[in-house]
Amino acid sequence: MDAREKEPASCAAVAIGRGPAILERIMDETVHLAIWQRPAPEYGAAVSELEWDAIDDIDDEMDVVDVPRALPISLADAGYPADLGLADELAALAVRFAEIVACDRLRVRLDVIKTDACRKFHADNVTVRLLMPLVGPGTQWLAARGVHADPLVAEGQLQIGEVGLFKGRVWAERPEILHRSPPVAATGITRLLLAIDPLGGIHDQR
Repeated sequence: MDAREKEPASCAAVAIGRGPAILERIMDETVHLAIWQRPAPEYGAAVSELEWDAIDDIDDEMDVVDVPRALPISLADAGYPADLGLADELAALAVRFAEIVACDRLRVRLDVIKTDACRKFHADNVTVRLLMPLVGPGTQWLAARGVHADPLVAEGQLQIGEVGLFKGRVWAERPEILHRSPPVAATGITRLLLAIDPLGGIHDQR
């Protein structure tokens, strides 16, 4: 393993690396969060300047083979300009995620967030979820310290453009990593978050 891809000493359940191959570590039994650290995308500045009142949330199910065609249509229908360069990268990321978790259908969400929804640390009721912040503060995470843990201080946070694969409760009955959306309602900050769930795959959803 590259030195840059070592798990943090404080939490062996987290695998972090600077290359996309680190995402494959989510298939390891002991890894509950895999983070691909990478620079903010080139289109980030243009996306952050969008008029959010004119942008709709995306919440679509699509076959993996149709993602390169279907995702640009979803983005256009939601109000995203075609010249952002957003569609190609998101489609490639979705397809790679599907290859890792061995599924042939995905639920793809691109949420404009202005509220404090999901502000408590939790694990999702899914097998695994891909999260990537595009605008605003990213998803925060920490190691679980019990079934009813609700600590206040995060141990880590996704940065814009970074990709995190979080195991959920369907895969891990006792998740070792919890996450939350950072509260933004009182700040006036808008967040844009990509979330992708597999539909099928992961050993038939456990």
